[in-house]
Amino acid sequence: MKTLYINRHAKSSWANMGMTDFDRPLNTRGENDVPKMGLHLQQKGIFPDLIVSSPANRAITTAHIIAGLLGYNTENITEDRKLYHASEVDILDIIKQQDDKVDSLMIFGHNPGFTNLASILSGRWFDNIPTCGIVALKFEVTNWSEVAAESGEILFFDYPKNIG
Repeated sequence: MKTLYINRHAKSSWANMGMTDFDRPLNTRGENDVPKMGLHLQQKGIFPDLIVSSPANRAITTAHIIAGLLGYNTENITEDRKLYHASEVDILDIIKQQDDKVDSLMIFGHNPGFTNLASILSGRWFDNIPTCGIVALKFEVTNWSEVAAESGEILFFDYPKNIG
């Protein structure tokens, strides 16, 4: 069995309009939401084997904070540039290439690819994964290469506004 946690980055700042999209930091709401979601995951007993993140500032910052709260060594976070604004097809390709020794994979990145991926893998339409939202899916497979459309069972879909 494989478990995938699809994490959209927390809310980012648009305060500096001259800053590149890639470099945008979290805004105050994002900075408040990330620890809230990290503690929520910790309370659920979630401790991923591997974390892979887009290297964009808002995504990698979200990944580092959540990883730290889950007791995951932040030095072991893998940054994959291909996750930056990737399509669902590209994200699925990254997932399928993971080492099969990894049973629980947590990825951090961006919409619309993440929302589209969750919809395709679960067979359930997700209108939007909000910022700092997480969709957890379980797959009855032994190899990541076997993950396919409509093969994932939704374990949960959480985001800051629905956890209180």
